[in-house]
Amino acid sequence: MKCPFCNEADTKVIDSRPADDNSSIRRRRQCEKCGKRFTTYEKLETMPLMVIKKDNSREVYDRSKIESGILHSCHKRPVSSQQIDSMVDEIETQVFNREEKEVESTVIGELVMRKLQDVDEVAYVRFASVYREFKDVNTFMEEIGKLLKK
Repeated sequence: MKCPFCNEADTKVIDSRPADDNSSIRRRRQCEKCGKRFTTYEKLETMPLMVIKKDNSREVYDRSKIESGILHSCHKRPVSSQQIDSMVDEIETQVFNREEKEVESTVIGELVMRKLQDVDEVAYVRFASVYREFKDVNTFMEEIGKLLKK
C-alpha cells in the first residue's frame, strides 16, 4: 500500500479491526519513510460471475437455470432430487473455481451433459437434443450412436 503523503510503497499495518458495519476491515498503517499514519479499508470484491451466451450477450449466473434444465431432462426418470442437487453443486464448483469472472454458456452446457451422461443416458439425450439444437432425427441418432459405442 502506497503512502498517500510521500508515495512510498513500504508501509506497515499497526492496527487491524473490523469496521463498524462488519463488512470490511479497517487498517491503521504507518509509512516507513515519512512516519505518517493513515487508514485503509479492505473490502471483499463481490463481482458476480457473468455468463457469455451463444449470441455473445452477457447475463449474471443463475443457478436456477441449470437446475431447471436438469429437472426437465430428468422428468419421469429414476433420478433423485439429491442427485440433481449434487450435479448442480459439482457443476458450480467447477465453474466458480475458474479464475475468470466470465464463463461461456457452452462450458456450462458441456459440464451439464457430462454429469447427465454419468447419471442417466435418457436424460443426457434429452438435454443434448435441446442444448445442441438437434435439427432432425439423423442428428439424434448420431448422438445415440456415440452413447452405444461407449
